[in-house]
Amino acid sequence: MNKSFDFNKISQLGQDIFAWIQDHVFVIPNLVQLAAVLGAYLLARMVDKPLKRALNQVLAGEWANRYRLHAEQVIRPLIMPLVWLVLVGAGQFAALSLKFPAAILAVGVSLLTAWVVIRLLLNFVADPWWAKAVAVSVWSYAALDIVGLLTPTLKFMDQLSVNLGDFRLSLLSAAKSVVALAVFLWIANWASRLVENRLHTLKHITPSQQVLFSKLARVLFITIAILVAINAVGIDLTALAVFSGALGLGIGFGLQKVVANLISGVILLMDRSVKPGDVIAIGNTYGWVSNIGARYVSIVTNRGIEHLIPNEQLISTPVENWSFSDRNVRVGLPFGISYDADLRKAIALAMQAAEEFPRVLKDPPPRCLLKAFGASSVDMELGIWIADAEQGLSNIKSDIYLRIWDLFHEHSIQFPYAQLDVHMVGASEIKIAPDVADLLAQTKGS
Repeated sequence: MNKSFDFNKISQLGQDIFAWIQDHVFVIPNLVQLAAVLGAYLLARMVDKPLKRALNQVLAGEWANRYRLHAEQVIRPLIMPLVWLVLVGAGQFAALSLKFPAAILAVGVSLLTAWVVIRLLLNFVADPWWAKAVAVSVWSYAALDIVGLLTPTLKFMDQLSVNLGDFRLSLLSAAKSVVALAVFLWIANWASRLVENRLHTLKHITPSQQVLFSKLARVLFITIAILVAINAVGIDLTALAVFSGALGLGIGFGLQKVVANLISGVILLMDRSVKPGDVIAIGNTYGWVSNIGARYVSIVTNRGIEHLIPNEQLISTPVENWSFSDRNVRVGLPFGISYDADLRKAIALAMQAAEEFPRVLKDPPPRCLLKAFGASSVDMELGIWIADAEQGLSNIKSDIYLRIWDLFHEHSIQFPYAQLDVHMVGASEIKIAPDVADLLAQTKGS
């Protein structure tokens, strides 16, 4: 009985579904609308390639060089869905004008609009998580609109609210705030990148000023974006005064280091004591400044290691800036030669070795000086000047030392060994064993 009952229910359900399809799908108005959507798709596919060729011809001129790549990435994939959307939309408009049923055409317009919007937005969203969030949001909006639940859903979200004094915060206003904030922040980031690229083309502005102005522009645009997004959803900006005291308290207790680093970064960019490209030494860190950020300065050493030094530390700690007022850096190479060597010839050979390397500046020229008469050698120092200390000091010193070694050996300039004179006190009282005395006598006689 149960099996027969279940079978009958399933059979009845299938008959009901088939009857609904016959009454709502296999009817002339709906079939005409489905045929219109399919015909619009075929027509869009037919004109897709000709329109792309026309776009290529339009962008073939020199005036479009800066826009060609962006247009190919954004416009080309949207040609076919845009044409399909326009054709289906035109069919919907014609059906409504003739008072013909247009429900399926309306569904097609909603789905195609969602598709075009998603494809367009994904060109500007690089993060995968945000891309997925955008796609889900747009498809959800389109689905609610198709099934007729968009208005009830928005009313329900607006009813879920809390009152904060005179201000009413609902789920709908919060969602609008998030969307508006995301859009305005994207516009702010785009505008800041545009300003930064423009600043890089201005030759009369120093690199540190370029970084400073780009950072200030970014902060300004983001602040404006946040305020505009809050105001756009109807939030009174005077309500932010309630949070100002808490924000100040939080900065005083937990964010003082962060704020100190931010202010120190602005000071560094304004007084230009440390600039991108400078060669500096702070503590045990030596390298060149690759970037000045909002919180730290990036220093790259000659080993390729990148050190992130907090901005506050560069303000409060002594810093050796090798290129503060002049990029030329003097490098000393001490060495010693034998007392029997020709000093003037050794000086000439050392200077010749230095002049063979392109990194060594011709002005000021290399100089080799006699420093002292040491216990075992004549102490000398070769002084050279370079303008690219960020390329390393040890490598140029090693190359010059190797060249001095080769030149000195070619011209018989000797490097001395350490010498030590030992004076024996009371040598007459020292007794020598007989066998040792015989050995010394044999050695002396031979």
